[in-house]
Amino acid sequence: MTIDAPIDAAPSRAPVTSPIASLLTAPILPTLLRLAIPNMIAMVGSTLVAIAETSYIGRLGTIPLAAIALVFPFAMLTQMMSAGAMGGGVSSAISRALGAGDRDRAATLALHAAIIGLCGGLFFTVMMLLFGRDFFTLLGGRGRVLEEACNYSQVLFSGAIAIWLVNTLASVIRGTGDMRLPSMTLIGASLVQVVVGGTLGLGLFGVPQLGMRGVASGQLIAFTLAAVFFVWYLLAGRSRLPLNVSAFRFERGMFFDILKVGAVACLSPLQTVLTILIFTKILASFGTEMLAGYGIGSRLEFLLIPITFAFGIASVPMVGMAIGAGQLQRARRVAWTAAAASGLTVGLIGLVVALDPALWVSLFTRDAGVTAAAHSYFHWAGPAFVFFGVGVSLYFSSQGAARVGGPVLASTGRLLIVAVGGLALAQAPAWTLFALISGAMAVFGLSTAGSVLLTRWGK
Repeated sequence: MTIDAPIDAAPSRAPVTSPIASLLTAPILPTLLRLAIPNMIAMVGSTLVAIAETSYIGRLGTIPLAAIALVFPFAMLTQMMSAGAMGGGVSSAISRALGAGDRDRAATLALHAAIIGLCGGLFFTVMMLLFGRDFFTLLGGRGRVLEEACNYSQVLFSGAIAIWLVNTLASVIRGTGDMRLPSMTLIGASLVQVVVGGTLGLGLFGVPQLGMRGVASGQLIAFTLAAVFFVWYLLAGRSRLPLNVSAFRFERGMFFDILKVGAVACLSPLQTVLTILIFTKILASFGTEMLAGYGIGSRLEFLLIPITFAFGIASVPMVGMAIGAGQLQRARRVAWTAAAASGLTVGLIGLVVALDPALWVSLFTRDAGVTAAAHSYFHWAGPAFVFFGVGVSLYFSSQGAARVGGPVLASTGRLLIVAVGGLALAQAPAWTLFALISGAMAVFGLSTAGSVLLTRWGK
């Protein structure tokens, strides 16, 4: 049985008619759906950008395709840390302050968050410009593949500050309960990225062909424009949270309020990337067909992330404001409702592809060996997608409650199962590895749910 602080002990001092205060009183499921849908659309847009980018990189040749595979884990890590992990910590701190009726604190937190975003982007810029070549070499990059990976990475990560600033400021706005503006901005950035990246990369419309550097320039330009827009929007007082830069002063406690959630949460995406890299390395020893079959399966997992992210990130301001207002029962109802919606949605998709994998696999291959491997993956992993949906959603809800330690440990458990179990099964039939992935997902989801159930929320 969970023990929490006193329930509904500190009502918000915000006006009851404000959009912010409505998150404390509106029906939970309709409000979650209203907040989740814009995020889902934006995330689907980002996914389509990744597909489009892969498509026109493919027109540059096989070597650039291999090069982008080397850079992808680090690009994904940058996005996951800035948007999901540290971004969740930002939204959590701001929503808790707003829930307690302290708008001045929320505004000050927003400015401290921007500083954290600048520092996070600078860290990735320095790390990848200095050590990117070494990282790609460790992953197997050689010759022209290595050079193309470095060309792409150097341009992309020279603008890591823009990426971090966009995701940080979007999280500031999400913390007020406004999901629409960040989503529309990210969709606009996605369109700019596709057009500019394709034009510069392929040399369209008479523009000199810049290859991989041109493709990376598309994202650099798109996120720089989005960052400028967010800065203008917040400083112009158009958001639900007016900022007063002239009154700003550094406060160590403000950084701690964000980092106690965001810094710990950053371990989760790091572990996710390590899990993917380790499992891919182990599975590669089973041959190209098995690796390709897993690639088809993991591509569907990648497309399911927008659903889990949308429900999870929508729950952060609702949980955070309820925590700040002392409405702990409502905070938990929000968390479990979001988890149920996320788990049910991706769980149904997983069940469908487990029963009839050809619905998805036939879109990508007719090769008998690859098809058999992909079918085996879905038969085992598909039924466990429900646990993935529940676990990811509760991870975000826990950020809203500033209690993210349990979900991060659950992610650690998943990593250990894949790493240790994968090595133990290296000589076993390939299907046992897919069964291992299924079991790891179940452990992650159930452990996260257990940690939320047993962890005390509130002060």
